[in-house]
Parts: sequence; C-alpha cells; structure tokens
Amino acid sequence: MRISGLRKVLSCAVAAGVVAAGAVAGAAGKAGAAQAVVVRSGAGGHWRAGARPCDIYAAGRTPCVAAYSTVRALYRGYDGPLYQVTRVSDGSTDSIRALGPGGYADAAAQNAFCAGTVCTITRIYDQSPDHNDLGVGPIGGNGGPDAAAIANALPVTVGGHQVYGVNVQAGVGYRDDVTAGVATGSQPQGAYMVTSGRHVDGLCCFDFGNAETSGTDNGNGHMDAINFGTECWFAPCTGPGPWVQADLENGLFAGGNGSDPGNKGNSSQFVTAIVDNNGTTTYAIKDGNAQSGGLNTEYSGALPDIGGYTPMHQEGAIILGTGGDNSNESDGSFFEGVMTAGYPSAGTESAVQANVVAAGYQKVSSGFPVTGKPYTITNVNSGTNVQPAGCATTNGTGIVLGTSTGTCPRWKFSSAGNGHYIITNVNSGKVLDSVNCGTTDGTLTDLWSSLGNLCQEWDVTPVGSHDTISNVANGMVLDAEDCETANGTVVRQWAQLDNTCQQWNITP
Repeated sequence: MRISGLRKVLSCAVAAGVVAAGAVAGAAGKAGAAQAVVVRSGAGGHWRAGARPCDIYAAGRTPCVAAYSTVRALYRGYDGPLYQVTRVSDGSTDSIRALGPGGYADAAAQNAFCAGTVCTITRIYDQSPDHNDLGVGPIGGNGGPDAAAIANALPVTVGGHQVYGVNVQAGVGYRDDVTAGVATGSQPQGAYMVTSGRHVDGLCCFDFGNAETSGTDNGNGHMDAINFGTECWFAPCTGPGPWVQADLENGLFAGGNGSDPGNKGNSSQFVTAIVDNNGTTTYAIKDGNAQSGGLNTEYSGALPDIGGYTPMHQEGAIILGTGGDNSNESDGSFFEGVMTAGYPSAGTESAVQANVVAAGYQKVSSGFPVTGKPYTITNVNSGTNVQPAGCATTNGTGIVLGTSTGTCPRWKFSSAGNGHYIITNVNSGKVLDSVNCGTTDGTLTDLWSSLGNLCQEWDVTPVGSHDTISNVANGMVLDAEDCETANGTVVRQWAQLDNTCQQWNITP
C-alpha cells in the first residue's frame, strides 16, 4: 500500500517529576535558553540544570530508545557524533559532533569538510544508549532505494548557532530495520519530532517512527509513526493542512477512525509534532508552534476499531522521510525527534515542548531573489540554460536546455509565500509549470499562464554552491533528461538523485 521489548530503564535515569512547562516559558526565543530547563532528581531532591528532551523523558519514566538530531544534543551529557556527511567528490566521510556536552552541532566542521564540493547526510546517529543509527534506506515494497539528503540544504539557527536540518525531497529517506529497545507488538510508545509547516506536500509519506522490518506493507497496525503533510486519507479534513497524523499502516489517521474535524492542522514555520500510542486502546495526536507557546491536543481517544489496530502489531523498525513500505514521494524537514519506551505523560510532553521553544529555532534568510531582477538557470552538468523550446510563448511550450540569448533564457523569481517561488519567463510572461500537475518521475515542465496553484510553485534549495529547484506540489526536482548535454535536452522532474544533472546555477 502506498502510504504506507520495552527497554529497561537506564540505571542513570533520574526519577519521576518534571518541572512544569510554565517555569521555562519565559526563556523562549533566547539564545541558549534551553539551559533554563530543569529536571528534579528523585534521589537527592535537587534540580538538574541544562536538561534536554531525553533527560525530561527519562525523568518521566519513559526513556528515549531512539534520539536523532542534526542540530543539537538531546541529552544534557551527550557530546558524541550527531550525523555523518559524505563528500560526493571522493566518497570521504566525516562525523559532525556536538560542541560539548548538551551542545549544538559543529556546523563549521561540516562547512570546512564540504568546502568546494557537495556533501550528503549518509548516517544520523542515535544519541540513546540503544544505538539505533539511521542509514540511507534500501529498496522497499513501494519505492527506493533512497537517496541521501543534501547536507547544506536546510540551514537554520538554533540557540544562535548556525546548523543544518535534514531536507527530505522526493526520493530521500532513512531507515534502521534491526533495532534495540523499540516498541514491538502492542507495547506503548511515544514520539515527537520538530519539522516545518512550510515544506510539505500531499504525497506519501513524510513519516518518522515505528515501521515494518521487511520494508513492505504487512497490514493494519504494523506501523506507529508520525506523519506530517497535506495528504488527507480519510476525508473530510479540516482546513488546508498540513496535519500531524498517525500513520498506523493503510491509513493516515487524524484521530479516531481516521477523519477528525478537531484536527485543524499546523502551518507554523517550525512545528512540534507528537503521536503517542498505548498499543491496546488509545492514541493521541498533539502539535505546537516550536517557536512559542504550548501544545495543542488534536486528538486523544480510542484506537481505530476498523480492524487490526486494537491491539497494535508494531515491528520495531525506524523510518524517517518515507512510509513503512518505503513510499518515498514526499517532502519534509526534520530537525530533531525521539521515540520512547512507554506512553509519556502530558506533563513530560509539555516540558519537552518548552525545551524545544527555549532552544530558539529561527529560519535563515538567503537574500535570494532580488525583486524584479532576471536570472539565468544553468545546468551544472551541461552548462546550458533553461528556456522555452524555440523561444515560443504559447501555453504548453516545453522547457528544454539551450544556448539562446536575449530574454528567452531569463526568468524572474517572485514570492508565492511560505518560502516558495513563482518562476516567470521574461520573454513570454508565462510561468514555469508542472505539466498536468504530475506526480511521477518523468513529469514534464512547460510554460503556462498563471493559475495560482501549487503545480506552478517552486522551492530553491542549496546543494553545495549550487541549487536544486523542486516543485511544491510533487516534491520532485528539475532534471536534465538522461543527463544529456545537447541543445534541446528536455527539462523534466525526477526524484532526488544527488547528481549534477539535477543541480543548477541561478545567476543574475
């Protein structure tokens, strides 16, 4: 289908009792303010400064069994590797570590290692003692093999430090099929991630959580993952989304048996997304603005009673960016996330949200584009420019690579909101369009009059010193057909492959 043993509590885990979220809310947005979050130790009754999310979960007796972030340590004492980058030029690798215990990612080390070339994120390290590291996903029942995310594609600041998130485009995904400590069968589980409400689509499946170990659809209840996007599986859905939903396999559940008018979605720049499941009777969906405020409970109640979900049949694999069967057509952003042993309390999750807010997530502005300025879009592999075939100006004119001069190969980028762009040809006045709003590899591009839809909106994303250009509706990137270099080469859309045929220089 398209969408696809509880661990022992660590001996070092602190006892129960998490400080209320309100105690740290005033620290929100200040650089390094996460240091203000404290956890009470049951043994000595003292307060432990500098707690991170996994310290908070441990204090609530629901310890992390998987903890991932490319931006910061998720334990106050963790100073190990966060993720691995690989240079495309020579295949060399480097592990990007935290800057000291509980610290932020050493992005400067990545910048130095990747200078002058393209790097991809090839491993995301589990900071928990279970070492459930994520690698690039293999072929699955409905997609793959996956590609690695471009390492510098998602710059943000956290706690005043410039760092990088994981930019998931169509074709990108991570997985671990052999794990330790992760919930199986009907064992309870909690999970959260920090993502973005501005980089989403309605395709399957931007997930993070528990999935099949086989990479195939094994039936209802064999998944327990957070899904975030605009795909409405059980209509009607409230508003335009995106929604935090539970991917329980063979359905994205907004609440109850699928459709839940109470789940109104969250389009914040940064979103905290939570799905909890006790494995036998109930589940809950929560979201929040990761930059301010508390959590919203979108649903809390009975598991679906439509067969196979009561009880659950979790298998314990971990996925990021794809469905359980490796459906990998979606877009998304990932900054941090964990999975827990046990069903976290409301107080624990409120304290985690306060910690996320206090971390101070901020978008990085690139300064692109300059309003009204024309640009050429040059393929890195061929050195030729994106232009309408024959410099024609009519609706339906195909887009190709060529060496024409004048206004034919010139384009203007204007804001479509939420960081997206409309790309208008200077010669014709018509916009770059995804033909018939296609969603499959090989979908063509053409000129068309402006329709104001997502099929005519595009994202520009860094890849080394170049860019990719991806369609907002389908998540696929502009691609020179078969890596050809001759004039007239078709410019189409394809899942991300991490090659120069999909990389572009956008030059004033």
